[in-house]
Amino acid sequence: MKINIVQATNIDLTSALREYVEKKLQRLSDKFVDQSDESAQCDVELGKTTEHHRAGPIFRAEFNLHIAGKDMFAAAEQEDLYAAIDEAQDELRRQMKTHREKRTTMLRKGGKKL
Repeated sequence: MKINIVQATNIDLTSALREYVEKKLQRLSDKFVDQSDESAQCDVELGKTTEHHRAGPIFRAEFNLHIAGKDMFAAAEQEDLYAAIDEAQDELRRQMKTHREKRTTMLRKGGKKL
């Protein structure tokens, strides 16, 4: 799966942050994405929603995942950027698991009809 960090709004994109995002998404890719699928792509947007506020959920992480025929979106706002990334990754994992189970169920259902 190809991972693109498209935008970092009001924050500096450090190498540690880039590696953290890539590690989290690579774990999902290994588990849910077919390795022969070259079209799988994930666009990542990270940022700070405001420069004015100092506390509260001000950090935002968004993942746009494009897998053959399916688009998935997950976003999260938290007090810490790493926590926002973790929450968005959990939401994306939930969507990917649902998609995999649905595809398997439909395949079995079609097989039963035959």
